[in-house]
Amino acid sequence: MSKTVEFYFDLGSPATYLAYTQLPKICERTGSQLTYIPILLGGVFKATGNASPATVPAKGRYMFQDLDRYAKRYGVPLKFNPHFPINTLMLMRAVTGMQLRHPERFATFIDCLFKALWVDGRNLDEPATVAAVLTENGFDPNEVLTLTADEHIKAALKDNTEKAVQRGVFGAPSMFVDNQLFFGQDRLDFVVEALG
Repeated sequence: MSKTVEFYFDLGSPATYLAYTQLPKICERTGSQLTYIPILLGGVFKATGNASPATVPAKGRYMFQDLDRYAKRYGVPLKFNPHFPINTLMLMRAVTGMQLRHPERFATFIDCLFKALWVDGRNLDEPATVAAVLTENGFDPNEVLTLTADEHIKAALKDNTEKAVQRGVFGAPSMFVDNQLFFGQDRLDFVVEALG
């Protein structure tokens, strides 16, 4: 029976972007299922007392150097976003809405947003930039905006975030295999072992 990787993610985390580039390949190689669970990282931080490593200047500088090393190892593009940190509330509501209402377009949707943030360095704090990115990728910005205002979708993102905290999630990316938590894109080798 195939195993599942539950992937708790927020677009605003560069480490999550790197995990996102690798997990589909890992799951394909191991015959595993990948389940995407959108969360609001700010809500996780607030609930757990955690904070972004970037809030400690020396740690932040190191983190981005380290992420760059991993991007080179993985053979994927990564550019430090000059607008970091990004408030991802509306983006993650949109992601949740797309997953619930248009699952057939979900992968393309998160692809274009991850690329805009962590390859193109675009400012997704600005509604006009978000609208431009969506339009360029074949999405209707007004339709997406409607999703972000839907009370059911707002509640789903909040519920995902609360359940993540209850399971022990304190940051992103977080992955579960057989209820075992793995935190960070630099722990993917342990995810592979757990899938074996």
